[in-house]
Amino acid sequence: MNINTQAPQPRWRRASTLVTYWVGSQFIVENYRTGKVLSANPVTARVLHIFADWCSFDDARPALPEYTAQSIRRTLRQLVSNGLLLIQGSPEAKANQAFLDVWSSWLPHAGMFHFSTKDMPYATSDDETIARMRAYLKESPQPANFKSLSTRFTRPSRKLPPPSPPDSDFLCTLVTRRTHREFSTKALDLSALSTLLRYTWGLQGFLSDWLLGDLPLKTSPSAGARHPCEVYVFAQRVNDLALGLYHYVSDRHLLRPISQAVSRNKGVQYCAGQDWVRGAAALFLITAVLPRSMWKYRFPRAYRTVLADAAHLCQTFCLVATHLQLAPFCTMALKDTLIERDLGIDGISETVLYVAGVGLPLSSP
Repeated sequence: MNINTQAPQPRWRRASTLVTYWVGSQFIVENYRTGKVLSANPVTARVLHIFADWCSFDDARPALPEYTAQSIRRTLRQLVSNGLLLIQGSPEAKANQAFLDVWSSWLPHAGMFHFSTKDMPYATSDDETIARMRAYLKESPQPANFKSLSTRFTRPSRKLPPPSPPDSDFLCTLVTRRTHREFSTKALDLSALSTLLRYTWGLQGFLSDWLLGDLPLKTSPSAGARHPCEVYVFAQRVNDLALGLYHYVSDRHLLRPISQAVSRNKGVQYCAGQDWVRGAAALFLITAVLPRSMWKYRFPRAYRTVLADAAHLCQTFCLVATHLQLAPFCTMALKDTLIERDLGIDGISETVLYVAGVGLPLSSP
């Protein structure tokens, strides 16, 4: 009896996160999820079109009759090595499917923006930044800081009565909020950390919805009360709290340790090499659990609401810290993949968006 032991042919399919564009005369194919970019002949688009679904070499070859088998195989190898073509059953193909399972309702617009702007390079040298700003100023003046309406608006302006003086606790906090880059060497009290977490990310109660049930209520607004954002604390110098990473459990107001196997240099690394971060007492790594928002809002524009949620939380954090006479800051210069790896999140269903931090001020406010 003859038994056919020939192994099945491999099959390929193009990645689901491809975008093509021209830079001058160069045709570019980019996998925006992985950051792989290839300058290619426009015929590459034809090849990728053939592999819209899983396809073997024998299936694909008739669609490219003017090319030799050797040149087709060489092209396939190149497309695979650049992450544009996926081999069935490979880890890359599984990652592609996991991405689709989560992001399908927000594609392509939100997915393209989010993943193509991850892990950007940042300048950490003051000299480099100054040189760049000087070059910009040489190109053109800065845009005006304030808008003046056109002279075609002829109606007279309306004068407003004097505002209330900033003599209340809230208004005083509002006008004294500043972003800090220098800190005292003193440690942050655990009670202050607790207050920051409770009144920024902590659960305040529930909103009862007749259809969706009890929805979380917090001190910052959230689209649809979905509250996609989570926060992780990197304790650098906090009294009675070991150096390390912690997850804040907002509904029970407690910290769960993630790792103490982190060095004091991690904070600087998380913030893209900004050395002044080393002086902060604690960093707050703000992530978003995207399916919370995706479940209700199944269109790409909803990605904006997640970014707004993170911004609301960060401003609340800065105001609470100012009220506590602490020195807050926030930064979007961060190393996405490094943070996500250390937190043990996948970067697809949960992804980092923002970093806030706090220390004690160098002098009393």
